[in-house]
Amino acid sequence: MSTDFSAADTRFMQRALELAAEGQGWVEPNPMVGCVLVQGEEIVGEGYHERYGQAHAERNALKNAGEAARGATAYVTLEPCSHQGKTPPCTQGLLEAGVAKVIAAMRDPFPLVAGQGFKQLTEAGVEVTFGLLEEEARWLNAPYLKLLAKKRPFILAKWAMTLDGKIATRTGDSRWISGPASRQIVHQIRSRVDGVLVGSQTALKDDPQLNARLPATSEGTPKLPRLASRIVVDSQASLSLNSRLVQTVHEQPVLVAIGPQADPTKCAQLQAAGCELILCEAATHHERLLQLLDELGRRRMTNILVEGGGQILGMLHDLQEIDEVHLFLAPKILGGAQAPGPFAGIGLEWMKDAEMLDEIQVRMIEEDVYVVGRGVERGEKQGARGEI
Repeated sequence: MSTDFSAADTRFMQRALELAAEGQGWVEPNPMVGCVLVQGEEIVGEGYHERYGQAHAERNALKNAGEAARGATAYVTLEPCSHQGKTPPCTQGLLEAGVAKVIAAMRDPFPLVAGQGFKQLTEAGVEVTFGLLEEEARWLNAPYLKLLAKKRPFILAKWAMTLDGKIATRTGDSRWISGPASRQIVHQIRSRVDGVLVGSQTALKDDPQLNARLPATSEGTPKLPRLASRIVVDSQASLSLNSRLVQTVHEQPVLVAIGPQADPTKCAQLQAAGCELILCEAATHHERLLQLLDELGRRRMTNILVEGGGQILGMLHDLQEIDEVHLFLAPKILGGAQAPGPFAGIGLEWMKDAEMLDEIQVRMIEEDVYVVGRGVERGEKQGARGEI
């Protein structure tokens, strides 16, 4: 049930959302959740889900509050769980601590929760309301919600581009379009996703490592939230055994998505080198790409960063599978009719059908312009923030 909320309610839930975001990269495929415990106008405890498999937000907030949790109001960004998983039910913890009221941002659509958390609390005499900053909570956990609803990972599309819309010269040279500060942001994104995906041509021409290389601090080399699988869409199993991806396969997994016509000898060589092959048997490139996304979803990969090139990005655009874009626009002009742009594929026939980006963020990264936005599906109202 939703209700009217006060300015103080909104302030406390905003704090809970800030806390939840601290878990990004560390908790997936679980959702990011934050919890704030309040007595009157005073925060007496707060916490967030810090690591996958460890204590949930409510448990951390209760531990932080101690006895002050009795009679408190809990502001939580997602419906408290009511089932035994890797950790005990959060509803049980809230009840044992004597929390009097729970205000949640949204229901949890996970089948083992799905309203049962609210029901259990209400039946025990706890006042429960929800719907406060629900859109913001859905926005934060859009990858989790997509994985539950569509069984596919959330797709982040990244590319660097010149002012005239080129991602490489006519000869295929692309190092470097963006500056070092922009490239460091890409390493940060790589450090928090489950997979980094490219096509066979990008693997051939750029010979990338696709790993996250973060600068050392005074405390040493930072610990990465995740160790992403490097994924190559390579129907013919043409990935070179001498590529940097294959040469580093024992440091970080390499998945190669092959088609039904892949050379068995090349497949055996890649497997012997330590790569994992994923056979996608559909007839077309688009259908095989969907098969790959379905397989990644079965593996509960929540976020996949796609770094191109134009064929892969174009197909994902055709399939309406791009959820978030990260564009680095460099103050350079390459020219050339044969110089590639970021999106190939079939493309749209009419301008009116073009997607609009929502919640656009634009900032300068040294000389580059960095644009981040999320896609609004075709047919949605421009500017609407739907569940992605």
